[in-house]
Amino acid sequence: MSITRVKFCGMTRASDVEAAVEIGANAVGFVCHPPSARYAAPAALKDLARRLPPFVTPVLLFVNASSENIERALDAVPNALLQFHGDETPAQCTRFERPYLRAIRMFDEVDLLDCERAFASSIGLLADTPSEGYGGSGRGFDWSRLPSASVRVKPLVLAGGLTAANVGAAVGAVQPFAVDVSSGIEESPGKKSIEKMQRFIAAVRAADLALEPR
Repeated sequence: MSITRVKFCGMTRASDVEAAVEIGANAVGFVCHPPSARYAAPAALKDLARRLPPFVTPVLLFVNASSENIERALDAVPNALLQFHGDETPAQCTRFERPYLRAIRMFDEVDLLDCERAFASSIGLLADTPSEGYGGSGRGFDWSRLPSASVRVKPLVLAGGLTAANVGAAVGAVQPFAVDVSSGIEESPGKKSIEKMQRFIAAVRAADLALEPR
């Protein structure tokens, strides 16, 4: 069975990190952007990330961050994958010589295949809902605007307004490499719901099963 990876993002509490691991998340994201309600300061990152076992990937999310701030976060979580959500150029994304994901806000004029070529150095692209800020809107976008899996070159992470109620349809329609959720598994910003995390994972696995050839 093809497995869609799951990333739970915006973790701020150690108990939520531990629950995410127990429930079956493949990656756990920490927001390193101070204006965010889900901001995890460098002083907290080390304690949060140490609760992740091998093969569960820590992801550090940045928005137009300075090199100093990124280095400080990497000091706390040296094995992290980087995720860029701002206006970073390819050169700015590669300056740390680390694997990175590039978030793409899916405005009407955006062509994901063009973005694949522009960010050829990335390990994948994350398609998100356009908003006035930089992600975290809790709203979805029209998945039909994404190129089909047969023509995509890079792994695609699908984000934007996903919940247990719609992620199955998203997996079926887009067939992404992974799905990324934050507000859709929360009680309030930064505080996750174990029940919502469980339901989300269950919905993804059911969608994976439905995609298997009969």
